[in-house]
Parts: sequence; C-alpha cells; structure tokens
Amino acid sequence: MRLCSFVANGRASYGLVTDTGIVDAGRRLAAPSLKQALADLPAQGKLVGEKPDHELDTVQWLPVIPDAGKVFSVLLNYEALRLEAGRPKLQFPHLLTRFADTQVGHKAALMKPKISNEFDFEGELAVVIGKPGRNIARAAAMEHVAGYACYNDATPRDWMRHSRHFTLAKSFPGTGGFGPWLTTRDALPDLSKSTLTTRLNGEIMQQAQLGNFTYPVEELISYISQATPLNAGDVICTGTPGGCGYKRSPPRFLKPGDDISVSIDGIGTLSNTVAEEA
Repeated sequence: MRLCSFVANGRASYGLVTDTGIVDAGRRLAAPSLKQALADLPAQGKLVGEKPDHELDTVQWLPVIPDAGKVFSVLLNYEALRLEAGRPKLQFPHLLTRFADTQVGHKAALMKPKISNEFDFEGELAVVIGKPGRNIARAAAMEHVAGYACYNDATPRDWMRHSRHFTLAKSFPGTGGFGPWLTTRDALPDLSKSTLTTRLNGEIMQQAQLGNFTYPVEELISYISQATPLNAGDVICTGTPGGCGYKRSPPRFLKPGDDISVSIDGIGTLSNTVAEEA
C-alpha cells in the first residue's frame, strides 16, 4: 500500500494512494491522522478498490508524517560518503535530530535559508516506525517498521561548521523534504536491492544501493531504541550516499529555481523545487 498525508479543499487528511487518485481515509476511519492510523494498517487495506476521492494533481502533499514525534538523521551511513568526507570509521552510528516542523511535502519548495550560501541536498531513505518499542532486538526490528518514504535531508553546510553538534543546522524551516508517500513494508520485502537516486535539474548527483548501508535498518532501530523509546510515526532518515554538492568541484549547492528529486526503486519519487527564504 501507499499512504499519504495531504490537504484538499482546505482540509488536512490522509489516505490511500492509487494510480489515479487518493482514497480519503480521514473521512472513513476514526484515526485523526496517518500517525495514529499506523496502529491499524489492516484498516487502510480495506480501502483498496474504493473509488478515489481526490485526483493526484488537485491535492497539496504534506510531509508523510507531519506530526512525527521524533525525526532522526544518521550521519555517514555509506562508506563512500565517509571516504569522501575524509572521516574515520565509526564505532557506533552517529545521529542527530530534526524537528518535524522543518519538513515539507512532495512538490513543495525547499526553503534556502537567506543566511546560507551552501544549501546542500541529501537524498535518503526514510524509515517510519509503526509499532512502538524500547530495547528492540535486531532480529525483531523490522516488525516495528510501518513503511518507507523518500527524504531530502537538505542542509546549510556553512552552519554545520559552526559547531561539532549539527542539530541547529537541521532546524531551518522548510529544509526537510519528506514524501511523496509511505510505501508499506510488505510491498518492499528486500530493501537491499533498491537503488536511491538524487537528481538536480535532471542530472544525477547521487546514486547508491540501499544494501550499501554501513548500519542497516535493523541495527539502527535496535541501537536507537536502547536510548529512547520508538513510537508510531517516528522517522529514521538513514543517511545519504556520496555525491553531495559540497564535495563536488566546483561545489553544487541548491539555489532558487532548482528542481531536486529523490527516487527509490519500489517506493517512488519525491520532487521539490527550491525557493529563497523570505
């Protein structure tokens, strides 16, 4: 299944995405948002085959989970990026956090901070938690996954150099692209065979198989859950491959008017434009 959050006719809702439109689950089910609806995915499945309420090009796409409680970003989770960045091997996953209100949906504009001249793209796989847990065993980790989406964990690189701690650099409004929808875990049983591709104005900037993670999804879930409970709707952005703009010669940073997309086989394509923060 493919599930999304959206606004139609001035009303926020969530629903089941089909090839021709969106079945409005918010009208039919008791859960007020997709985050709450993750507790009962079979109820969403019962909507398969119903006539769509909205055409795909008539809705405003929201971040897949607009009200995510926790959004984690994983650093240097591809060996190619670690080597490109000249960083030593990590003993443990390195993580930082992003606030949910920094996110935008599919087809929305990523907002280049007006105080940054180094706004960079980071195409990633986002893992959405469906079943809550703490101290989750690696062998059971995938049971806690509701599904996957594309993510652009865009970052002002100059602000990352302000401190050894990068959370503030991930806190600018409108810098996290999240979409277009959640593809449920059962639709993609083997992540390792999927390829992630980031394109800037149609040109491939990043491309890597998800099987090349330094820390696979199971390990990330187990590790994070030792420190903090994972709840339904929490998001783990699993890291970006090599090819980011700041390591190119000359550098390729995002600028107003650009089109940037993140595609993952079996999931979909997140497309965003770029605008200047007012």
